[in-house]
Amino acid sequence: MARKESITLENILTTAFEMTREEGYQNATARKVAAKAGCSTQPIFRVYKNMEELSQAVYGKAIDFFRDYYDLYPRTSSVPFTNLGMAYIAFAREEKHLFELLFLAEIPFKKSMYEILNGDKGNVKVEISNAATLGCANAGGMFMQMWIFIHGIACMSLTGDYDLSEQETKVLLENSYKAFATSN
Repeated sequence: MARKESITLENILTTAFEMTREEGYQNATARKVAAKAGCSTQPIFRVYKNMEELSQAVYGKAIDFFRDYYDLYPRTSSVPFTNLGMAYIAFAREEKHLFELLFLAEIPFKKSMYEILNGDKGNVKVEISNAATLGCANAGGMFMQMWIFIHGIACMSLTGDYDLSEQETKVLLENSYKAFATSN
């Protein structure tokens, strides 16, 4: 009778993802993942060709996690780019290591920030369309201005240099949109 496999691809992926989430993607090595999963490195390399393949799977799972996070994030503003910005900033605060992996790390299989944000539902395109509907002549340019601002806030929150509340951040984003709209 053949021995039943106790360590599955899903076990390994989940373990590596949780390690990445807690400790950062650099710390999810084969030996550490195996130790946390309660196995040797052999099962990892039985289901993944190498660590890059596992890293790509973790990266894909992190993208899905971010998209689910964004989909569930409360929508509290009618001002374009505010809800997307609020979710992005909150994600940086709450999921520092995943944020670093998705939006800051230089890895060979990385997707663009735009691809991740836009997702399958066209999140960025919807925001740009909303801005155009509200009379913004250059809604794509407005996205770029807002996104530079939003990304800066998110990065500042990673370093502890940003301590405004959610409400203060919402007002800041709404006011920034209005200021950018009048300057264009």
